[in-house]
Amino acid sequence: MTKTTGKQTRKTPPPAPPVLGELFLPKLITVLREGYTLAHLRSDAVAGLTVAIVALPLSMAIAIAAGASPAQGIITAIIGGFFVSLLGGSRFQIGGPAGAFIVLMATTAQTFGMDGLILATLMSGAILMAIGFLKLGTYIKFIPYPVTVGFTAGIAVIIFASQIKELLGLQLAVPEPGPLLEKLPVLWNALPTTDALTIAVSAATVLVIVGIRHFKPHWPGMLIAVALAAGATAAFSLPLETIGSRFGGIPSSLPWPALPDISGPRLLALLPSAIAFALLGSIESLLSAVVADGMTGRHHRSNSELVAQGVANIGSSLFGGICVTGTIARTATNVRAGAHGPVAGMMHAGFLLLFILIAAPLASFIPLACLAGVLALVAWNMVEKHAFMILLRASRADALILLATFGLTIFRDLTEAIVVGFAIGSVVFIHRMSQTTAHHRPGRCQGGPDRTGRGNPGLPHQRRLLLWRCGLDRLGAGTHRRHPPRPDH
Repeated sequence: MTKTTGKQTRKTPPPAPPVLGELFLPKLITVLREGYTLAHLRSDAVAGLTVAIVALPLSMAIAIAAGASPAQGIITAIIGGFFVSLLGGSRFQIGGPAGAFIVLMATTAQTFGMDGLILATLMSGAILMAIGFLKLGTYIKFIPYPVTVGFTAGIAVIIFASQIKELLGLQLAVPEPGPLLEKLPVLWNALPTTDALTIAVSAATVLVIVGIRHFKPHWPGMLIAVALAAGATAAFSLPLETIGSRFGGIPSSLPWPALPDISGPRLLALLPSAIAFALLGSIESLLSAVVADGMTGRHHRSNSELVAQGVANIGSSLFGGICVTGTIARTATNVRAGAHGPVAGMMHAGFLLLFILIAAPLASFIPLACLAGVLALVAWNMVEKHAFMILLRASRADALILLATFGLTIFRDLTEAIVVGFAIGSVVFIHRMSQTTAHHRPGRCQGGPDRTGRGNPGLPHQRRLLLWRCGLDRLGAGTHRRHPPRPDH
């Protein structure tokens, strides 16, 4: 950089790169160094309670859908959420079980049992820590945008399909298959066993959440819907399957930490699942951190965040929990609730622990149909519908990457979908860069939104698409910022 002062021109040296210690310094230390007051503590306490209210029903619903118990979901949110905030590189990140992991966790649990899922979670934690310490977090950001939109939409479809049985109260003659093409005929044959009361509870749950979100957006719609369903089930002795009838309730204390069964052949068999957990966890957590950056004008430390995610997964597995990652919805709730720093995430874990210690018996009355309704809405909200349509219209190459990733996620495997989507995206990127170099057209990107004749490049999705097609895309590049960046690394 050069600066001109009168007749003199001097060069300004580039900013010095951060030292190694700063790359892995938790944001909690940064916040405490800035000065932490009682007012900050009050703000974090309010935000932590707000996020805990949102996380409670979600954690149970996600764990059940993944083949685990609701207690494991809450334990994951407590242990994992605490370590993500304690050691993480984002001020506002909230960790816990995420809907994006449901498919991978359910497949692993069906194949290797619950002990295998826990061991794969521990292994993924070690892999995430290695990725962070090797400073590979920066490269995770180069996953093409159509790939993230495609696999997220595919996961949402699979999550919804996994909840059809609970939404309709179906009685299956055979165990429910995992693959979608095998699952649908089994569900179709079971349609005569549909239960009207179950459908009513599922529909009422969705309507209550959507209604509260529309008329009282600051109210905890999910918790209110779950509490109403549980209260009605207990008061009227409704003949519904509940957490208590299937899982025997939720323990009123945390278990003692213990290592899962570890052996060489078992580690080798679970390695693909662990790598898939680590890959998806790194993408989800860094994307969530970028969303928080865009809402606040801060900057996260990607490698520090990945190390914290690794520690959180190891800690969760030692207490019998499942996979942990940064969760976009809960992180955004944390920001909107006025959090000041990572203490809010730590207090969110503390409030969830209080629920286990005090109110765990009440969870036994929660109907599974109600939690299925919660997950149906989670699946709907996961799909970036506007971005999906823009990518379909943008060009044949973008549509190919999107649909290939989307289709492979649904009908094959999530890891395969990401690898294939990334490979196609890399070829498209090289082709576009060669065209840009050949034509020498600075200031304009080949195939940007102006070529389609549609839309406004100022919109977040279209600005993101423009950057991807110019070869500049990284996770969060081009995301809309409401505030200018602050000097916070």
